[in-house]
Amino acid sequence: MSKEIFVIKHRWLIIILALAIVAGAVFPLMQTKTNSDLKSYLPESMPSNISNAKIEEVFGKDELLIILFESDDVLNEATLRRIRSLSREFNRMKDFDMVMSLFDAKSIKGESGAMIVDPVVKRIPGSESRRERLREQIMSNELAYGLVVSEDFRYTAVILNSVTDKSDRELMATINTTLENNPGSEEVTMFGQPYLRNEANTKIANDAMLLLPVGLLVMIVFLMFSFRQKRGAVLPFMVVVFSIVIAMAVIPLLGWQMSIIGILVPIMMIAIANNYGVHFITRFQELNARHPRMSMKHIVTDVTTYLKKPVVLTGLTTMVGVSGLITHIMLPAKQMGVASVIGVGCALLLSLTLIPAIMVLLKKGRVVKSATGSENTFFNRILNGIAWFATRNPRQVIYIFAAFLIVAVFGLSRFRVAADYNNLFPGRHPYIQALHAIDKHFGGAKTINIMFEGDIKDPSILKRMDYYGHELEKMPQVGNVNSIAKVIRIMSRAINDPADELYGKIPGSREAVAQYLELYSMSGDPEDFEDLVDFDYTKALMTVQYRANDMKTLKEVEEKINSLTKNDRNVSVIGGFSLIEKELSQSIAKGQVYSLLFAFLAIMILLIIIFRSLSAGLLGSIPLFFTVFSIFGMMGWLGIELDIVTALLSSISIGLGVDYSIHLFWRLKTELKNGRSYAGAITESLKTIGRGITINALSVIIGFSVLFLSAFPFIHAFAFLITLSIFLCLTGALILIPAICMLIEPKFLKVPILKT
Repeated sequence: MSKEIFVIKHRWLIIILALAIVAGAVFPLMQTKTNSDLKSYLPESMPSNISNAKIEEVFGKDELLIILFESDDVLNEATLRRIRSLSREFNRMKDFDMVMSLFDAKSIKGESGAMIVDPVVKRIPGSESRRERLREQIMSNELAYGLVVSEDFRYTAVILNSVTDKSDRELMATINTTLENNPGSEEVTMFGQPYLRNEANTKIANDAMLLLPVGLLVMIVFLMFSFRQKRGAVLPFMVVVFSIVIAMAVIPLLGWQMSIIGILVPIMMIAIANNYGVHFITRFQELNARHPRMSMKHIVTDVTTYLKKPVVLTGLTTMVGVSGLITHIMLPAKQMGVASVIGVGCALLLSLTLIPAIMVLLKKGRVVKSATGSENTFFNRILNGIAWFATRNPRQVIYIFAAFLIVAVFGLSRFRVAADYNNLFPGRHPYIQALHAIDKHFGGAKTINIMFEGDIKDPSILKRMDYYGHELEKMPQVGNVNSIAKVIRIMSRAINDPADELYGKIPGSREAVAQYLELYSMSGDPEDFEDLVDFDYTKALMTVQYRANDMKTLKEVEEKINSLTKNDRNVSVIGGFSLIEKELSQSIAKGQVYSLLFAFLAIMILLIIIFRSLSAGLLGSIPLFFTVFSIFGMMGWLGIELDIVTALLSSISIGLGVDYSIHLFWRLKTELKNGRSYAGAITESLKTIGRGITINALSVIIGFSVLFLSAFPFIHAFAFLITLSIFLCLTGALILIPAICMLIEPKFLKVPILKT
């Protein structure tokens, strides 16, 4: 026998080095932090982030938290006492610079030529008649009706703006403690970024604690079932665990935090990292069954030598496909791409070094007869049936695949990009319930802010603001438009007689506006307007509150605002979180195109280089093309939107799916070189390497299926789509490619393999 190969000669060095590197990676892994802030997922240089930053410089950070209370009638004495008590406690806290409730919102009235400013609820009514009088007063108050109390009086809101240095977890603990200290019978739900982030961070941690151990358990059981040998399960499993540790350690090492989609990284490693070890074990069992007299060292040498090229090439194509995520504009997708590429690279290296280094130390073990493909097992009967059908009915196979693709592609007309990320939680979650209530009863959960600059007391500016508000409120999706102009108009109603020409209108002079504000300050607090206008009245903010469940509606509101304000020299910035959501959605769609093109082009070039043939690149890409367009079409048919998670689908499925084609091509070349016909080569390849490809694909499907246990609905959608895409890639490689090869007999399969 020739001299020992490197991995056998230096087996102990490889084992010790691998253990040391993984042990070292555990320390940064323990420093991982989570980040569920969707705003931070986009580059700071993006227009929506820049606009929001400009508004926040003047009016502070918009960190609203809305607490909704539901009752048969929120004007009942018990509910009002609870709201009053909560309002007082929140106002005493330094965590909030604004508290708005029925006891904080203002009622502006006129009395004997004076302006009287009182809270909406000055006293809790003690009788039914006083309660009905209060109800009538609220219904005529534009600063409260539909803003802090619903039109049917079933809901009332306490709105807080957080300015605290506390973490989201600490802030929510403070709020929950305050609610517990002020109990009541009302149904309580919450809405807002601090609550969203805290809930998401909690669920990310819970997912990590649940999905990772379950995924590992499922994977080792599947490997044990597939190979019927402990080494067949333990060695690929070891590679998976080591790759997870290294990939996840990359995130804190590079100063990143775990995002909502970051939980996909360890699950990807569970699904992908065993691929190369699976082929090693499959080849080992095949040789051990067919050549029982071969020594363990000889088998390990043969397997390592034979698999080195196809495994390296499939590993590289997977890394290239997944690296398409790095071209994505969304920062967590880029980070996920980097971590996954490093994790896959580690899995590839460990499979080619650590597995053979350990294998050579073991005894040969028992023979697994089904590994030869001759055993009449259920698994082998399926592969033999596929080979028979593909070689005898190649045209019918192509027709079936083409028909499926055509039906699926028609679904592209129904394909949609998510307008927001409100499907982060299940429909029964309090956040979603609050969102629906706000959309239905409080004008809408989405906001756009318009900042004006100039002399805000100038009637011409105020009248334009008032006009914009009226025009926008005519739109069915717009619930409320709030601005200093609206407040001035309400003041006008308070101090003017209904018969007066100026009643309910913006006054005609700057002096009159200033007088209104002066009259207000005599009874009210000028700081009541700090979220509408700055201290010196040179900047003002108009807030448009609306409902939108799709990109079309969101764009309609934005386009209306742009058309109204396009020639207004006093409009300086248009921003708001809903515009960040819109830009995030557009970035996802654009990033999907970029990553898809990058992955397709890179994979095709690699196939052309590997097999030194343009037809190899085209033929190897057919299953990927079929899978990607089928999946996007089915997303349209099933109503699954493209969002921050499903946008990762194409790069991952392309990176994984191409492996099956490469392994099949490699085995076909070997069988054709041994003098078999195309039909014979296809049959033998599916009986042997087909087993490894199928186990590989099923392990990926089972690995990703663990994501169905996630707390996030869009992770469930991703799990469904990725398992479906892997299945389509598998059928494309095992059925479609053999059928095409039977018809065209590609020449590249009969030329020598590229040497590495």
